[in-house]
Order: sequence, then structure tokens, then C-alpha cells
Amino acid sequence: MHCFFAELEPSIDVTEQNLADRVRYIMRSKIFDDAELERLRRQGIPSSNESTMAGDAAPHSTDKHPHVKAAMNLPVVVDSNDDEIVSHELKQMRSILEEAILETRSTPLENRPRLPRIPLSKRNRAVVRALNPMLVTYLEASRDLCETDSILFAAAVAVSRIFGAKLPMAGRATTQSNAIPAWRKRIEDRIAKARALIGRLTSFRSGNNRPRIMRTVRMAFAGTNISLSQPDITQKLTERIDDLKQKIAAWGEADSMIFRGSRRFN
Repeated sequence: MHCFFAELEPSIDVTEQNLADRVRYIMRSKIFDDAELERLRRQGIPSSNESTMAGDAAPHSTDKHPHVKAAMNLPVVVDSNDDEIVSHELKQMRSILEEAILETRSTPLENRPRLPRIPLSKRNRAVVRALNPMLVTYLEASRDLCETDSILFAAAVAVSRIFGAKLPMAGRATTQSNAIPAWRKRIEDRIAKARALIGRLTSFRSGNNRPRIMRTVRMAFAGTNISLSQPDITQKLTERIDDLKQKIAAWGEADSMIFRGSRRFN
């Protein structure tokens, strides 16, 4: 729409976003009725008969769109500062783009992979500039906004594949949403270790003096002045066990609070 507007009104300097905002305002505010909009549309856009007389109006017409014709003339040097993109690379890029478009059309929206960050470089810019003219044919044949979004996402996937970036498999987004959050896993690990330590301390209090139990008990009282041979060691063990149980209860409450907050946020 912006390119077409620039051809109609070359003296008016307007950005793509500004133009889109003005069109949305006109459509929502009902400044013009349907008849007036249709009249303006006929004035701005040539009729189908004129387009037919001018030539083939199919999306694959290269005379109507010089960008497509430029993409077909090989080799192409995108920028004087960029590396040259030779003919076999352009053919391979077009093949990757077509494959990505077919895959994206058959992939549900929630199963699309997360796109990685692409570093900026002269070579990467050259690849993107070479792919842009190839999209003209697909975008003009697009029937609605969903298909346009699918084409643009497929182009981003194609760019990532050309650069060699790793993309997750289809369905990874759904798998990630069902995975255990990192904060919950940390809390569960703390609770599991505390319960294991309580079991060892209880076993030692009952008279189990096996080397593994003794080693765990010494580690539990490391950094303190408590000795396993002192008379009130049983009381110290009970206090340590009660302290661990209180920590487990506190961690469990924290897990519930974070879960409730996360659910409210979602």
C-alpha cells in the first residue's frame, strides 16, 4: 500500500505506519460511506479491463514488478559493500523459501518454532535483500492477513535456515508450555534434599551408625560447634529435624504463592 501511495502521490512524504494508521482511522470513523469508498477505490486503482489490456495481471508477471525481474537476473550484487550472491545461491535460497512456505502453511500457529536472533552483518543483510523481491509474488497472491503472516514467518524461517541457525522442531512451543518451570524445579529439589536429610538424621537418632549415615550427619552439623559425641546430641538432632520440617513447609508455601501469582498473571 505504501509503494502504491508513493506512485500516486510522490510529493507527499508519509511513513508506512502513518499511512496504515490513517486508513484505519478512515475505516473506523465512517467518514465516507460505502459508495464514496468504492468511488475513491475506482479512482485510485485501475479497473480489471485496463489491467488486462496493459498485460497479464498474474502474480508471476515480471514486467509489472521490476523487483521480481531483478531477482531473476543472475548473478546479483545487492550492495557494493556486500558479498556477491551468485546464481546457484539465489536458486538455493528460492528453494528454501518455497519449502518453508509450504511447511508453515500446514503448521498450526501454536506449533511454530521460536525464531533465533540473527547477528547483523554485511552478508546477512545481502541475503535478506535478495529474499525480499522473491516475496512479492507470494504476497500479491495472498488472500487474507493470516496467509500474509504465514508467508512472512516462512521467510524468517528461510533466512534462519540459510544462515545455519538451529530451529526447534515443530510442536516445541507446546512442549515448553507444559514443562516444569525452573523456579518450581529448584524448590522441589530443595524439598527432596531436606526430606532425604531428615531420613538420615532420624535413622541416626534411632541408633543406625553406618558409615554413610554418619557421613551425612557430620555434613548436616558442619560449621557448628556440635559434636556427635556430646551428651545432648539427641536433642540437637531433634532440633535440626524440626528446623528442616519448617523449611519444607515454608518452601511448599512459597511454591503455592508463586504458582498462584503466575496463574493470575497468565
